[in-house]
Amino acid sequence: MLSTLRHYLSVYWVMLRNSLIREMSFKANFLLWILVEICWFTGQIVFIEVIYQYIDAIGDWTKWQMILLVATHQLISQIYQAFFYMNVANIPELIRTGKMDFMLMLPIDSQFAVSTKQFGLDNMVNGLVSAAIVAFSLNKLGIHPTLPQVLLYLGAIGFGVAIHYSVMFGLTTVSFWIVRAQGLISGYFNLFSLGRYPDVIFRGAIRFVFSWIIPVILVANVPARVLMNTFQGPVWIPLTQLVLSSVFVLAASRAFWKIALRQYTSASS
Repeated sequence: MLSTLRHYLSVYWVMLRNSLIREMSFKANFLLWILVEICWFTGQIVFIEVIYQYIDAIGDWTKWQMILLVATHQLISQIYQAFFYMNVANIPELIRTGKMDFMLMLPIDSQFAVSTKQFGLDNMVNGLVSAAIVAFSLNKLGIHPTLPQVLLYLGAIGFGVAIHYSVMFGLTTVSFWIVRAQGLISGYFNLFSLGRYPDVIFRGAIRFVFSWIIPVILVANVPARVLMNTFQGPVWIPLTQLVLSSVFVLAASRAFWKIALRQYTSASS
């Protein structure tokens, strides 16, 4: 078990190093994407500022709480994009061109191979910007989270990243049957944009679906509320829901991948 873990870590380190070398070979592209993401994030903050000129709160969310929520959503999104997005988005192309055959021949788990090939350094830089906005928001709110709160926040972010990965991985796995899945990838972004809105605006069946089946509401709302300590009840209830939901979608995406591989006909067949 330990030797297997060391093997996978060494493989990932090689992939990570190659990705960093590739990023530094195209510095202009690296800087441009940082600028694009910062401009997009700034647009979100401006939108919140405009909305809160006319209202005091959305449910129990004040302006700076909303900014903290959006920053948390952006932080989770940037971490996911840094480690997984480029790889998962490339799965349809691997299938279409037949390069998936070579991925399946590697002496490592196929899901690991297709999920960890590239790394986005620019996303990590943008993630640091998001973290700085979270810290600034906490300061404006006069909140000084305890160490347990910070640790729970980081853990919740990890589960949020797992949900991001699982949902998009499941969507792109459909490309084993339909080959071109660009529309599904676009749908993924529209779906996860719901996560930057406060949980109080969702009701009934919509809240159930997007809290349990496709738990996008939990991704940013739970960690943000952990820092602000604004849960209406024990903190372990929403945290348990986040953990169970992330485990469910991760297991479902893994099972779906296994089914897809059994149906896959290689390009050389």
